[in-house]
Parts: sequence; C-alpha cells; structure tokens
Amino acid sequence: MSNKFEQISIKSGFMKHNGGVLFRAVSETEYEFKTIINENHLNAAGITHGGYLSALIDAGAGTAAHRVSGNAPCVTISLDLKFIGASKVGDEVTGFTRVLKKTNTLVFLFCELKCDDKIITSASGVWKILKIKSSDLGPGG
Repeated sequence: MSNKFEQISIKSGFMKHNGGVLFRAVSETEYEFKTIINENHLNAAGITHGGYLSALIDAGAGTAAHRVSGNAPCVTISLDLKFIGASKVGDEVTGFTRVLKKTNTLVFLFCELKCDDKIITSASGVWKILKIKSSDLGPGG
C-alpha cells in the first residue's frame, strides 16, 4: 500500500475538467483525497460551491468504495451531506474517508472535507458494487 497521492482524474470528465483529485490509501479502511480550490469552483458569494464539494466527495469516497471492493466498479446509491464551513480560492481541501462496512454488494462510508484543519463538509453514503467488469462500462466508466 503506497502512501503517495496519485491523480485519479485521468479520463476526460467533470473532475478532470475541474482540476482533478489526488487520492491515497491510509489503511485498508481509511483513504484521503485532496484538491486546490480555483475560480471555477466558486459560487456567487465567492466561496466554494456546494455542488462542487458534493462532486468532490462523490469522487473521493467513490474511489474509496472502488478500492475496498477490489477495484470493482461502484455507483453511488445515496449521499447525505452537511455543509458546515467554507473554503475559497487557493485553499487546499482534503477529504478523509472511512469505510464503515462492506458487504458483497454494498459499501457504507463516512467522509469529512477539511480546510485549514476545520471541517467544512461531512457526508455519509452507500455505494453499490457492480457485478460487471470495468471494461464492460466503456469510456469514462
């Protein structure tokens, strides 16, 4: 298990277009991801848009579900978010994900986004482990 961050936004798509996400495993049940907030991520109030924070958690926690499932494709069933604080341009936002439970078909996760050691978003979610090969999904799958 490598402790180095790796870019997970390698295929064309929303997260790559928005600057990408760096990801790493901390343990078999804990994962970390991060990104830098840029102008494209802001709302009209000049703080990071909640939709972007939602997408960031979906990408980071979804990758954790994928990894804990032996790299099986996973899709989000539910994602419950709480917006607690704010971030702005130039801030590094780091996500911490903990796998709560994994069954043969589901992964239950908890995630927090932090900026300057303060929680800005917390989330819990459920991911479905798909019983198909990644290659069957086609581009972007």
